[in-house]
Amino acid sequence: MGKRVTAVATRTGDDGSTGLGNNTRVSKASGRPHAMGDVDELNSHIGLLLCERLPGDMRELLIDIQHQLFNLGGELAMPGFEILKDDALAQLDAALKHYNQTLPGLQEFILPAGTRAACQAHVCRTIARRAERSVVALQQSEEMRPTPRQYLNRLSDLLFVLSRVLNRQDGGAEVYWKSERLARAEREDASE
Repeated sequence: MGKRVTAVATRTGDDGSTGLGNNTRVSKASGRPHAMGDVDELNSHIGLLLCERLPGDMRELLIDIQHQLFNLGGELAMPGFEILKDDALAQLDAALKHYNQTLPGLQEFILPAGTRAACQAHVCRTIARRAERSVVALQQSEEMRPTPRQYLNRLSDLLFVLSRVLNRQDGGAEVYWKSERLARAEREDASE
């Protein structure tokens, strides 16, 4: 394979446009570059999550997710191409099932808090949701396969589950929202 990038500073984007993989140029403010940027930001934050102490199987999963996000970004950069495969969705479904079965049911909403690794997983989750919204907006104006949108939706769910797993690692706990309903239930339990 030849070198794909020979110059980083080309100055071709100085006019506010960017090149797509099909050799067209679009405004950097348009939907496609916006979605590409959100996916790129998500991938970067997953890289930051990988700097934390993680279980080996989770680390391998996140590394593969980074590659899948690069595929997704490539698909966004090349209108009409299919790079992200359906088996990437199946991988997320299997991971969701695997990690979710180790967790107790939620008593209440949880805060994006706890360990640094869990908090970083929550940051990734919120960026995945933003990337999903960007892809949905793009799909409203351009014909696209549903797989990129579905991948981001399931990935955000997985990142939520991973944050729960990471907070419980080494005997830790989740941080529950102190809702009035939960406080009332706790008072009732204490009075019994």
